[in-house]
Amino acid sequence: MSFTFIDLFAGIGGFHGALSALGGECVYASEIDKDAARIYNRNWGIQPDGDITLAANENNMDVPEHDVLVGGFPCQPFSKSGKQRGMDEARGTLFWNIARIIEVRKPKIVLLENVRNIAGPRHEHEWEVIIETLRQLGYRVSSKPLVVSPHRIHPDFGGRPQVRERVFIAATRTNKPGAIIGEEPGLPAIEKFEHAWNIQNWNLAKDLPLDTKLDGAEKKLSALGASESEWIEAWNEFVILFKEAHPGENLPGFPIWADEWVHIDELKIPRGTPAWKENFLIKNAEFYTKNKKLIDKWLKKHNNLESFPPSRRKLEWQAQDAKSLTETIMHFRPSGIRAKKATYVPALVAITQTSILGKQKRRITFREGARLQGLPEWFDFLDQPNSQTFKQLGNGVNIGAVYNVMKALVLRDLDLLGSETKMVKSILSAADKPDDYLSRFHGPQLIKKKSVAPVLKVAKSVS
Repeated sequence: MSFTFIDLFAGIGGFHGALSALGGECVYASEIDKDAARIYNRNWGIQPDGDITLAANENNMDVPEHDVLVGGFPCQPFSKSGKQRGMDEARGTLFWNIARIIEVRKPKIVLLENVRNIAGPRHEHEWEVIIETLRQLGYRVSSKPLVVSPHRIHPDFGGRPQVRERVFIAATRTNKPGAIIGEEPGLPAIEKFEHAWNIQNWNLAKDLPLDTKLDGAEKKLSALGASESEWIEAWNEFVILFKEAHPGENLPGFPIWADEWVHIDELKIPRGTPAWKENFLIKNAEFYTKNKKLIDKWLKKHNNLESFPPSRRKLEWQAQDAKSLTETIMHFRPSGIRAKKATYVPALVAITQTSILGKQKRRITFREGARLQGLPEWFDFLDQPNSQTFKQLGNGVNIGAVYNVMKALVLRDLDLLGSETKMVKSILSAADKPDDYLSRFHGPQLIKKKSVAPVLKVAKSVS
């Protein structure tokens, strides 16, 4: 063990995987979702605590000493008490409980992860409170959001072909509470891992990799339904017909909506129609007029798409020069069938359909989803339903992203951390990518190697 860490809002353990690969030992985890906690315990050998608000508050501190605090915390609206900022405004939110742990236990490093929007205009106040609170507690932290996505990290450094933009808040203790004023440095070292890679060079089959043979259960779970296959086959035919009629020309980038196809001379736009919709209607009418013969023949063959639900009568083409749907990755969305180039996949999101691989004519498997998050092949989801597994993956953190951000943070703050400490030496000497560590052990072997004892309750000191 080179350093200790605690894993808050732990999910199924993305942070745990990254920090373990850097030489850390988890001494405490917290996850309120019982299903996720069960998976965490199975793979990492620690049974997470439940409600963090009971373990860390004004009266209790049932969280042990640690060197590093990590967590993918929920973003909640803060109160707005005049011009006040910091912990008082965070009170009543889960971030306040995090801040309380930091205040009492004073970890050397704090690394938090959240969705991209936390640093957007809608959460400007929340962002200010978070940054100001950490500075008041004595941490160097940049007010500039650090946005990292695994698809921008080279595969040799643990990147994955998944667009998953997340904001990381990386803070290091200064032992000078309130002394950090103005802008603090970002993490320039992360650019080494991001900008050295052309994101168009991803190859899903090789870099993920894709499963080539599926067993009976996985084949069944990833298979498309009869209606889904019908929708794809019809639109695939449309794309091919268009490409043959217009060699070298790409389908338009605006949503193509069969319900709005009308000759431009017959287009009637109701009074009061918003400008964006008017533009959309005009473009569809122009597209139909230009391709009327082709479209009418196609619609007649497929009975005017009458059996298709409204959202499946739309095609959102984002695959540029792909020659067919079978060359793309698709998603069934409320806004239509979205098709992207088959290089990297959109973010795994807990509440949406999983990606459909056009060439394979199936959805991605849960194992492929686990690979997208950087989880090792031995990771065990036990006997839970596929839907539950994808929910956990969608709520999780990407291991490669965490791994590289931690390395960059340590490099930035060597002046505070010291270059000769066990933690710093361990992190900076770790392999280029976490896979090199995580692939060496099967789950139970890793647990045994770590010899993890039950988490001990600590003194309830809150001083």
